[in-house]
Amino acid sequence: MMHDSSANILGDALGCGARLREAREAAGLGLPEVASRLRMPLHVVEALEEGRWEVIGATVFVRGQLRSYAKLLGIDIEPFLETTVAPAVPLELVSHAHTPRYQRWVENMGRRMVYGVITIAIAVPVWLATRSHLTEAPPATASLDAVPPALVADVPAQSSLPAPPPAQPETSGPYMASLAPAVGRAAAAPVGDDVLQLEFSGESWMQVSGRDGRVVEQGLMRAGESRRLDPAAVGSVVLGNASVVRVQQSGSIVDLTPYQRANVARFAVSSDGSVTAAE
Repeated sequence: MMHDSSANILGDALGCGARLREAREAAGLGLPEVASRLRMPLHVVEALEEGRWEVIGATVFVRGQLRSYAKLLGIDIEPFLETTVAPAVPLELVSHAHTPRYQRWVENMGRRMVYGVITIAIAVPVWLATRSHLTEAPPATASLDAVPPALVADVPAQSSLPAPPPAQPETSGPYMASLAPAVGRAAAAPVGDDVLQLEFSGESWMQVSGRDGRVVEQGLMRAGESRRLDPAAVGSVVLGNASVVRVQQSGSIVDLTPYQRANVARFAVSSDGSVTAAE
């Protein structure tokens, strides 16, 4: 760092930039060397000497770069910083307590209105998206003892079974099972060593068909009921809600899992009472 007392004799007659240039030339330094020592771009050093401080930026940056340049040359430019370069003025803090009451009220109302608009902009699309779910019709109910049309067609006209109740009208909503009273039941099959016994621990729809394909018994079975079927007269069995039905053949429990789908079991019965997959 160079100190040249001759630079101070220039006095305040010279401008700040001119004083820096005179001090630099007196120290025998070129602009590139000063820019390298100060780690400044060359055009910034030139702007400092020429007084084109507006190209550098804010006043606070100009004052700092001027001080660095003056420190490198060993001169005092503080008087120029107080007169030529505007001093940095701290921001004036305005206390909110001095804001008029009506102005604070207007500001608060403005913020609330903005929050209200944002809330409406979010709530309205959500309400429109969910409105269709709120207006859907409730699901219709259908009785478990209503015989499907396909099964009714298989029942011969001379069957002694009572006529099934009329089918429920079609609706647009899904059907839900209703535990209605069961339809009529045929007499229990005779007891034998190879008897097929069905025990119901809950509500279940049952359909028993003979070996000729005719339906011999069908209806809604309730918890606690049971059926003993003669294998010689039974061709196939359909059980709804099969998880509540226990099937025994000659005292052995039959696993319905291989014949079960969607909690409906369909299986065939051979002449010896064994259970096989329905065709």
